[in-house]
Amino acid sequence: MEEIRELLLELRLLAPGTDDGPPVPVDPLIAEMELRSPVERSINEAQERLAHIHGELRALVPLYREGTRSSRCDQQIRVLDDPADVKREVSMLMHTCERETVTVQPGGGRSSESVRRVLTPTLEMLARGVTMRTLYQHTARASLATRAFVRQVVAEGAEVRTTGEPFERVFFFDGRIAVVSQERRGRQAPGAAIVSEPTLVNFMYRTFENVWQSAQVFDADRVEYQETAEELRTNILRLMAAGLKDDVIARRLGMATRTCRRYITELMDEIDASSRFQAGLIVGRRGLLPDDGPPGPADDDPEAASEGGSDRTSDDKE
Repeated sequence: MEEIRELLLELRLLAPGTDDGPPVPVDPLIAEMELRSPVERSINEAQERLAHIHGELRALVPLYREGTRSSRCDQQIRVLDDPADVKREVSMLMHTCERETVTVQPGGGRSSESVRRVLTPTLEMLARGVTMRTLYQHTARASLATRAFVRQVVAEGAEVRTTGEPFERVFFFDGRIAVVSQERRGRQAPGAAIVSEPTLVNFMYRTFENVWQSAQVFDADRVEYQETAEELRTNILRLMAAGLKDDVIARRLGMATRTCRRYITELMDEIDASSRFQAGLIVGRRGLLPDDGPPGPADDDPEAASEGGSDRTSDDKE
């Protein structure tokens, strides 16, 4: 009984009696007002503090923009080597984007951590009416975290497609700024170049458009994707015929090397080849590839960059 009495006193539903008398019941509406008052005061003080911070810092924006305008115009390609600086820049661009954002994401599926980090700002951007297009490689379709992310953003109006073509990571904001990842080295997240030179941005954007038109819609509710699997096999055959090594093929197609080798073994068994050299000859003689030519040489093929590391499916990491 004593515990109940203390709880009712804490909730202001009982008031101490006068002259050591028993506690007196209190109207719940009065108790609510007594409990709400300090909370509302705290909220009002926090709102006033936020308004003060907003007013102080926003007043400095014109001065900052004016002070940096000339240097930014002169430096239309800015290189950020620190991944933390890249994250801050991308976050600012997402916040200030007005019309369209395009993300080109190689390297397979995205990690759960990456999805959690970008989901909220992405949904906020879509809620402002900004259009969004995202391009993945076909291997991203096997990632549960990526499918969950795609399902949520598509429901808010985003467009997502996948392709078997190799590409590098790049973000476009309003068609005037491109964020291009540096070559990834080891596990360290890469830096990036912030490009605002119109000719370069337009060139990269047109290249994206060409790939986008031939890419396939990513339906997150459809687990089977036979067409994309066949395209993936064709691209592996094409890269094998070009004489590329397993790790280079895997890197270009956004998959783990172990997964790539599994595909290669299956393909060699299928065409009855006992070596990579023989497989290349058989592919050429039998005309197993479309007549669109093999991809370029591997020497200039950097590893797929990532804003937070490569997001391959966990069971394929080596």
